[in-house]
Amino acid sequence: MPLADTGHAGAARGAANAAFALPPWAIRAVSLAGLALFWWALSLIKADPMVLPGPQIVLPRLLEEAQHGPLWQHLGITLWRVVQAFTLAMSLGLVLGVLMGLLPALNRWLDPWLVFFLNLPALVVIVLCFLWIGLNEVAAVVAVAINKIPLVTAMMREGARALSGQLSDMAQVFGMSRMARLRHILLPQLAPHLASTARSGLSLIWKIVLVVEFLGRGQGIGFRIHLHFQMFDVTMVMVYALSFIAVMLLIETLILQPIEARARRWRGA
Repeated sequence: MPLADTGHAGAARGAANAAFALPPWAIRAVSLAGLALFWWALSLIKADPMVLPGPQIVLPRLLEEAQHGPLWQHLGITLWRVVQAFTLAMSLGLVLGVLMGLLPALNRWLDPWLVFFLNLPALVVIVLCFLWIGLNEVAAVVAVAINKIPLVTAMMREGARALSGQLSDMAQVFGMSRMARLRHILLPQLAPHLASTARSGLSLIWKIVLVVEFLGRGQGIGFRIHLHFQMFDVTMVMVYALSFIAVMLLIETLILQPIEARARRWRGA
């Protein structure tokens, strides 16, 4: 085929792709609709709403629980626990990770600790915190944070190791102050790693929060799931699970993804 024809064919394909291109929010909506359709098809195949209720059963119960039930109260309590554990884990993990990445001697001493806590099962941490601290809010938040801090530390350590030495040398040559180096050299390079860590951290933390509530709290989404599990009410288990998943999707779409995109913009990623 002549080169001119090849160029015209490529331009035609590009125009066709552009014509069918969808904005990101539309792609996400279509994808979620496909997931709901898949769920509905599975419920039809199973044909037993006591085992796998379809969206036509779960969604009306979700609306009813939101209007007349305690859904919002338990949702707010769980979200507050997520915020507390997330803040604690990200703060400590960020400091530890950056220090371990920048100071090889400190990393050699703390790396065995990091490996130990990375492989410590979450269930063991939760049970021990409840036994040692008690069945209270402090134990719940601490248990979740302890499970997340090692992962944040490991990811931020790799981010600190990837810092550009040339930029640091340039800052030293120009006599930049510590605060200027932190603002213009260190933080912009760490921002993409921090944003990725925050996204993965949030998805892990809320799951552990539900386990903590399932095992030892009297309020929250995990507690409600435990309550309906004891009554073998699959529909209500799915109602409370979907409600929190929907909130996390909103946070991911409206807050975390824009933050990550902004953090990566400086290097054209």
